Amino acid sequence: MIKRTIYIGNPAYLSKRNEQMIVQTIKSDYTDTNDNSEAKETDKVENSISIEDVGFLIIDNPQVTITQGLMLALLKHNVAIVTCDERHMPKGMFLNLDHNIEQSQHFQEQIEASQPLKKQLWQQVISSKILNQAMVLNKYGKQSDNLKKWSREIKSGDSTNLEARASYYYWKNLFPEDLNFNRDKEGEPPNNLLNYGYAILRSVVARSLVASGLLPTLGIHHHSKYNAFCLADDMMEPYRPFVDDIVATIVYNGEDFTELSKSIKEQLLKIPALDVIIDGKNSPLMIAVQRTTSSLAKCFAGEQRKLLLPVFTLKIGKIK
Repeated sequence: MIKRTIYIGNPAYLSKRNEQMIVQTIKSDYTDTNDNSEAKETDKVENSISIEDVGFLIIDNPQVTITQGLMLALLKHNVAIVTCDERHMPKGMFLNLDHNIEQSQHFQEQIEASQPLKKQLWQQVISSKILNQAMVLNKYGKQSDNLKKWSREIKSGDSTNLEARASYYYWKNLFPEDLNFNRDKEGEPPNNLLNYGYAILRSVVARSLVASGLLPTLGIHHHSKYNAFCLADDMMEPYRPFVDDIVATIVYNGEDFTELSKSIKEQLLKIPALDVIIDGKNSPLMIAVQRTTSSLAKCFAGEQRKLLLPVFTLKIGKIK
């Protein structure tokens, strides 16, 4: 079942009633926006959403209030609650910590995973990422034979760092040449769009890791002591090109990408429902990610050696 992504961008009061998330807002034509407490009952708009249908709740306004009862109900259903900062960028995330009944066993297997196994898993992850980057370049008529070649030459642990070589070529060629794009989190647009999209993707991956009984903190490659989501950052790598494609489509279609407009946010918020090929079949991205994290747990348990990873196809996305 595809879970819904709920975005709250205006002042609102979120609560729970009969397993429903109640979203209470003020009518858009109500003029006294400084003090919502003075609003009459007739000025309030109330909407309800089944909690079991929600996968992600994104809160992007400092005047949103959420009750503890609703938070507990959302976490019980493994909903990822994402909060945004004053720049409207996802900043924090609440996750369920006991969704998998075999969690303790999975934790132990993850902790005891050998270095050779982690390096082999990273090899698979990076090979998949570079191949998907190549397919994205193909979509926009760019040469990518070198990326395809490098994807086949990744060594255990990517010891020759082909990921960095591929990344340099990829970002140099993905966008129009006159854009002179440089991938930098703090750089010029469309870096802002990529940051937003990756943050959404990261929440999808972190949610799936928890559902698979794994600790998002303990990575197979990323290991910064300041990063609470090292494994999420590892496992989102093959899925990044799907976000890149959305942003590239926005740029090539001539949309104003200097700001995170409502239209652009709507496109990026559809990331969990993107069409992905995994194991030879079409699947929504959030379901594909769940299959990837589940296969990772099986690799840690010694039940299999290969990860299930996504494949980018040229039919994804549209260019006007």
